[in-house]
Amino acid sequence: ERAEMVEARELLQVTKHHFNTAPLCGADALYGPLFPPHMTDLHLKLDKVLADLKGDVSSLRTGRATPALVEDLAVEAYGVVQPLKALAAISTPEGRQILIQPWDKSLLPVIEKAIYSSPLGLAPIADKDTIRLSLPTLTEERKRELVKLLREKLESSRIQVRRARDEAMQAVEAEEKAKAISEDERFRRKQEVEKTVGECNRKIEETGAAKEREIMMG
Repeated sequence: ERAEMVEARELLQVTKHHFNTAPLCGADALYGPLFPPHMTDLHLKLDKVLADLKGDVSSLRTGRATPALVEDLAVEAYGVVQPLKALAAISTPEGRQILIQPWDKSLLPVIEKAIYSSPLGLAPIADKDTIRLSLPTLTEERKRELVKLLREKLESSRIQVRRARDEAMQAVEAEEKAKAISEDERFRRKQEVEKTVGECNRKIEETGAAKEREIMMG
């Protein structure tokens, strides 16, 4: 049991570090001796869903400049593919402009090429030491396309949440069949699963609503 608690703690720390997101539940809950394995697994899966959605949503180009739009852009440099944020400083000096300053100026051409090859649809303007990206005002048609894409990403996240919920529910049922928990405890654990899933779905809806507002204002 002690080993399982340590493993859960390590898994959560990896999730928080890799996806740079706060856990869905309180960290103390995951480490408690009464916290069942199926809930630890559920929280880790839902935290990943939220983190992935956050990354996907931030990459949708609106009329507002943000470093998140390009920071994970794949750039081939020094013989390996790396995210742009590992090769350059990225800032937004103006509301519709992104400034990219490579730490190694010789990388300007490969960064420029990566931007042209990306689905961003932006034309980089290379200066002596920097690259500037200007974001045009979105047309109404483009706004509708982005909202449609956003909703597809939200639905994909909801599907993953439903899958994680079903797996957690099956784990609870299996515990009762194995006589590991009582019928009352099964009912309580299922309620806990539903509560956790509901909180995750609420965060998905909040993320979607905020991004849709941003798109429509672009």
